[in-house]
Amino acid sequence: MKKLFLLSILILSFGFTSLHAQVKKTEENINAVKRQVNNTIGKWHKAAAEANFDNYFDLMTDDAVFIGTDATENWTLPEFKEFSRPYFNSGKAWSFSTLDRNLYVHENLRVAWFDELLDTQMGICRGSGVVMKEKGKWKIHHYVLSIAIPNEKVDEITSIKKEFDTDLMQKLRNN
Repeated sequence: MKKLFLLSILILSFGFTSLHAQVKKTEENINAVKRQVNNTIGKWHKAAAEANFDNYFDLMTDDAVFIGTDATENWTLPEFKEFSRPYFNSGKAWSFSTLDRNLYVHENLRVAWFDELLDTQMGICRGSGVVMKEKGKWKIHHYVLSIAIPNEKVDEITSIKKEFDTDLMQKLRNN
């Protein structure tokens, strides 16, 4: 019985060691993950530019969240699909070109996060997100899009949106 127990422990230890070795964080592995993740994000933006609904949403996890530029836009995947469908159906979704991207990889090589500056129809925007490896494929799990506002214009923008913000803050505080 002791031999069987010790053999089981040895096999389990070897299995965990082998598993750990498979996901070892090396510069080569990190660079490979970065290439794969950049490719996924690029395909995602391309699918939107081509108004390809299926390709776009197939690159998101089933429990993905998309946070848009409006303070009320915090969508689950089904909500975001519903919002987006008319844009995709019209053949004109949105077209974002990446100007700059920073990408970071978790030590398990199955999660990465990024921030990017984008050339959009709204001018320069910032996107940030989390991607996860699911069943061997990288997918967008969480994405936040925001309009980049130059610091010297913040007072002007704050004034423009003051009434909207005041109303929304009151509504949120009352919930």
